[in-house]
Amino acid sequence: MTERKQGRFSGGNSEESIFRIPPFYYMHVLDQNLNVTRTEVGPKTYIRQDNEKVVLPPEKMITVPPRHYCVVENPVVRGEDGAPVYDTSGQVKLVHADLEIRLAQDPFPLFPGETLKQNVTALKVVSADTALRLRAVLDLEDQTGQKRVAGDEWLFEGPGTYIPRKEVVVDETVRATVILPNQAIKLRARKETEDRDGNHRVTGEEWVVKKVGAYLPGAYEEVVDVVNAYVLTEKKALHMRALRTFKDFKNQTRKSGEEWLITMQDTETHIPDVYEEVVGVINITTLSNREYAVIVDPVGEDGKPQLGQRKLVKGEKSFFLQPGETLEDGIQPMYILEEDEGLILKANEAFKDMDAQKDGVERKPGDRWMIRGPKEYVPPVEVTVVMKRKAIPLDENEGIYIRNIKTGKVRAVCGQTYMLDQDEESWAKQLPPAVESLLTQNLDPLADRSDRGPRPRPDQPRDKTKVVTFRVPHNAAVQIYDYKEKKARVIFGPELVLLGPDEQFTQLSLSGGKPKRPNVIKSLCLLLGPDFCTDIITIETADHARLQLQMSYNWHFDVKDKTADGKKIFSVPDFVGDACKAVASRVRGAVAGVQFDDFHKNSARIIRASVFGLDENNKVRDVFKFPQNNLVITSVDIQSVEPVDQRTRDSLQKSVTLAIEITTNSQEAAARHEAERVEQEAKGRLERQKIHDEAEAENSRRDLLELQAKSAAVESTGQAKAEAQSRAEAARIEGEAAVEQAKLKAQASKIEAESELERLTTAREAELKYLREQNDMEVAKLREMADIETQKFKNQVDAIGAQTIQSIALAGPELQVKLLKGLGLTSTLITDGSSPINLFNTAGGLIGAMGGETRGPISRRRHSDSSDE
Repeated sequence: MTERKQGRFSGGNSEESIFRIPPFYYMHVLDQNLNVTRTEVGPKTYIRQDNEKVVLPPEKMITVPPRHYCVVENPVVRGEDGAPVYDTSGQVKLVHADLEIRLAQDPFPLFPGETLKQNVTALKVVSADTALRLRAVLDLEDQTGQKRVAGDEWLFEGPGTYIPRKEVVVDETVRATVILPNQAIKLRARKETEDRDGNHRVTGEEWVVKKVGAYLPGAYEEVVDVVNAYVLTEKKALHMRALRTFKDFKNQTRKSGEEWLITMQDTETHIPDVYEEVVGVINITTLSNREYAVIVDPVGEDGKPQLGQRKLVKGEKSFFLQPGETLEDGIQPMYILEEDEGLILKANEAFKDMDAQKDGVERKPGDRWMIRGPKEYVPPVEVTVVMKRKAIPLDENEGIYIRNIKTGKVRAVCGQTYMLDQDEESWAKQLPPAVESLLTQNLDPLADRSDRGPRPRPDQPRDKTKVVTFRVPHNAAVQIYDYKEKKARVIFGPELVLLGPDEQFTQLSLSGGKPKRPNVIKSLCLLLGPDFCTDIITIETADHARLQLQMSYNWHFDVKDKTADGKKIFSVPDFVGDACKAVASRVRGAVAGVQFDDFHKNSARIIRASVFGLDENNKVRDVFKFPQNNLVITSVDIQSVEPVDQRTRDSLQKSVTLAIEITTNSQEAAARHEAERVEQEAKGRLERQKIHDEAEAENSRRDLLELQAKSAAVESTGQAKAEAQSRAEAARIEGEAAVEQAKLKAQASKIEAESELERLTTAREAELKYLREQNDMEVAKLREMADIETQKFKNQVDAIGAQTIQSIALAGPELQVKLLKGLGLTSTLITDGSSPINLFNTAGGLIGAMGGETRGPISRRRHSDSSDE
C-alpha cells in the first residue's frame, strides 16, 4: 500500500528527486551527511538533494476521530508549548520504551523513531451493571486523586466511557450478577478487602449476598456460585450440617459437624450459608391409623441423639426424622389378627405387659408367649415378634407333625383345626430317597406295575411337615414298622395309611425282567394277586440238548387270617425271585432225566408234573404253595421252547419244516381233488343253463318279431296323420301371419303418413313464422330508416333554415335570368339529344312568354332547368 501511495503522489519511485506531498501527508528524509532524519509535512513539493535519502515515502497522517484513541510507542519529547524538542544535531528527541495515548486531535505525523503500537481504536463504553477490572503497571494517581501503586486493582464502573492510560491495563470486563428472589451468590475474597457493606474480608473468606438485584463484585471479589433457595413445605425439611462453628440465621451457635433440621416452622425458604451444607431433603413420614414405626437412636428433648434407644410411634401421625434417626424396618403395618391367627412374641428386656391382664404381667428377657386374635396389636419396643401363626385346618385324612421345642417330643395331629403355640414348631419328617421317590411319583401299584421307564420329577416337592399318606389299593397290603415301639403292622387295602412320626414303610425290592433280575421292581405295597409273572430259564436234557424255556406262572397269596397271615406274606423280601428260582430248579431236575425227543413230545406234562408234583394217585396236583409266605402258583404256561445250541436248533427246524411240508402236501392233494369235483359239477350246471337260456332266447325272439310288426303298422298310420295335421297347422299359421303382417303394414303406412304430414305442417308453420318475422323486421327497418331520413332532412332543414333554403333555391334561376338578360336572350333550350323533351311544356312556355309578364319567371325557370340538365 505504501508503494502504491508513493507512486500515486510522487509520480515515481523513491529514487526520484521530486516528491509531491499532498495535504495531511508526511514523509521521512535522511540527511546522509548529518545522519539525521527529519519529517517533511505536506502540502508541498519536495526536491530531494543528492545527500538525502527518502526513508519513508509520503504517508497519510494519523487521524484520531472523536471518542477514539491510539497508542504511540517511543513518543517525541514536547516542550511547554507542545512543540517537539530537537537535540543539537537537529534530531527530534524521543522517550524510548515509553507509550503515549493520544486522543481525538488534528491529524498528526509520526516523527522518526515513533511507531504506532495500537491502531486507532474506539474508546470502550462501559454500560450500567458492568465494570472494567483495571490493574496498575506503574505507580500513578488516578482522576480522583487516589494514589495507585503497581499491582493495585480497582474497578471502573459504568455507565461511562473509559479513557485508557499508559500506567493502567484492562484485565477483564466484570458483569453484574442478577440476584433473583430466593437466590443468593457466594463470593470469595481474592485478597484482603472490604465488601460493599463495609465488612472487612480476609483472603479466601467466603460470604453470601442475598439482596435482590444486580450485584457487581468488587475488584478483589469473585463469584463462586449462584445459590438457589430451598423451598420448604409441610412435607419437606432440610437436613443441614455445619462445616465450622458459626451462628445460623436464628443466631444460634452451631458447632463444626453438628447436624440439625430446618422445617417450615423455622422459615419458608432457606439459602444455605457458606459454613453449612445441605445433607439432603427429608420427606415427612406419615403414619396412618393402621401403621406404626420404631425410631432407632431418637433425638431427646435436649436435641441430642439417644444412642442405643428405640422409640415407638403409632399412627395417625406425621413427623420428620431428625438427623441420626432411622426407622427400624421402615413403616410397618399394624398386626391385625383374625380369629384363627396368633402372634408369638419374645421379650428383649424386662417390662410389664399390660395387654395380657388388667394388672399387667411381668415379662423377663427371653420369655415367649402367644397372643390370639381377633385383635389389633402393636408390639412395644421391648418385644420382638418372632412369627405369625395361622390355624391349620385339617381333614380327617390330613395331619401335620408337631415338635415341642422344650421337650423335643414329636407327635402327629390329624382331623382337626390346630394352631401351633409358642413352644411348638412344625417338624419335617425325613424319608429314605427311594421311598420319597415312590411317594412323589404317584404311581398306581396295579396299573403301573409293568412300567420300568424313568418317571419325570414332580413340579412341587412333598411338604415334609404334613403327615405322610399312602392309598393302599384293593387286594394289596402295606407293612409299616414303628421304630420307637419296635412293632410292625400290616394294612390291607383299600385303605388310607397315615404314618406316625416314628413309622416307616417297608420297601419291597422285587425281581423283574426276562430272565428275572433282582431289585428291578420297587414298591411300597404288596399285590395279593391273582397275577402272573414270566421267566426265561435254560434246561438241559439227558442227551445234553440245551433248551431255553419261556414260562408264565399265575400266582396269588393265600390270606385267610389277616392278623396271622399278614406278617407272613412279608417274610420273604423278594417273593418273585424266590418263586421263579424254585420253579426253575424243579423243571431243570425233571428235564435232566428225559431225552430230547420225549421232552419235545411231552414237554407240557413233564413241566407241570415237575412244578406241581404228583399226588397219591399219580396225578398232577393243581397248585404249588410256598409255606414261608403263603404264595400259591396255580398254573404254568409254556410260551416258547427254543434250543440254545445252533445245530440242535437247525435240526429241530428241519424236522419241523419237513412235518409242515408233509402236512402241506396232503392238504394240497385234498384241495386239488375237491377242486376237480367242484369244477365238474360246475360244468354240468353250466351246460344245463346254456340250453335253458337258448330256449328262452327263441321265445323272446318270437315276441320281438310280433312287436316289430305292430310297431311298423302303428308307425305308418301315425306318420300320415301327423303330416296332415302339421300341414293344416302350417297353413293356418301362414294365413294368420299374412293377416297380421298386412295389419302391421297398414299401421306402419298410416304412422309414416301422419309423421310426414306432421313434419310438413311443422315445417310450413316454421317457414311462415320465419317469413312473417323477416317481413316484420324489414318493415320495421324501413320504417326506422324513413324516420331516420325524415329526421335527418328535418334536422338539416332546421339547421340551414327556411330562408336560407329559399335563397339557395332562388340563387340559380335568378343568376341565369341575369345572365340571359345580360346576353339579351329571353329563352333558350339546350339538350344533348338523348333526353326526351316535353314539347308540350316547351310550347306552353313559348306561348306563355307571349301571354304576359306573369308567366315569364316560370318559363325562364324551366328553361334554366333544361339548360342545367
